[in-house]
Amino acid sequence: MSSSNGYLNYILEQLSEAEDISHRAMMGEYILYCRGKVIGGIYDDRFLIKPTEHAKKKMPEAVYELPYEGAKEMLLVDNVEDKAFLAQLVNGVADELPAPKKKKK
Repeated sequence: MSSSNGYLNYILEQLSEAEDISHRAMMGEYILYCRGKVIGGIYDDRFLIKPTEHAKKKMPEAVYELPYEGAKEMLLVDNVEDKAFLAQLVNGVADELPAPKKKKK
């Protein structure tokens, strides 16, 4: 099952208070970026985020789920209605992640 464009647009609207959010379609799903860093994605109409220390502290009861077969587990974000919470969550996750590697030409 792939994610709907409608759910992607809803999550992007909910993330409107976060810094520099972008996305990329990949095999029917969507990878989400904050300030150029992969923070998570939309998989089967679920918003999943990387399980950084910040994410685990902000969502101590969060469930780990697989985005797809063979992938690393990610945290399910179930509080998608609170824009301020989401902004704090994704900005904090991006703060903990390393800068993206430069691609070789």
